[in-house]
Amino acid sequence: MLRKLLGYFFQGVLLTVPLAVTLYVIFKLFVIIDGIIPFNIPGIGLLVLLVVLTVLGYFGSSFIAQPFINYFQKLLDKAPLVRTIYSAVKDLVSAFVGSEKKFDRPVLVKLTRDADLEKPGFITREDLSNLNVGSGKVAVYLPHSYAWSGNLFIVPKENVTPLDVSSADMMKFIISGGVTTIENEDKSDT
Repeated sequence: MLRKLLGYFFQGVLLTVPLAVTLYVIFKLFVIIDGIIPFNIPGIGLLVLLVVLTVLGYFGSSFIAQPFINYFQKLLDKAPLVRTIYSAVKDLVSAFVGSEKKFDRPVLVKLTRDADLEKPGFITREDLSNLNVGSGKVAVYLPHSYAWSGNLFIVPKENVTPLDVSSADMMKFIISGGVTTIENEDKSDT
């Protein structure tokens, strides 16, 4: 019983800490930048924050910053809890905005063979050989409606139907509980 409660506690920590830390850092950066600027123009702090983040992204993608990033990664590898939280947040953020977007293949997943119940989601990985789940299965992320959470399911490929919609529209559709309208993509423009 105590072990289960402890497991729930750590799961709660893993769910809330990355979000809380991210929001806290953004808020603090906004307050610090607003305090540095000698004049009071509404929204200038946000604009400066966006410019600073973009410049940091530019320098972070250059070869000059790579030794510093590698050093930072080595430091994180020595701190187990921090490493776990950081890598999870980094993977999640890169799944949405990184160069290797993970939620780029929207699908419908048939939940049982006998029923017509299907749930929209995204294929996140096709090669599951390292999990030893057998061939013919894929990893599908099924987001929750009205939340920024979801579940990952391993399902047979034959239960997955690719959808011809943009990933962004599908995510909005799922998160809104099906309220958002999905526009048909015109493939002739690409």
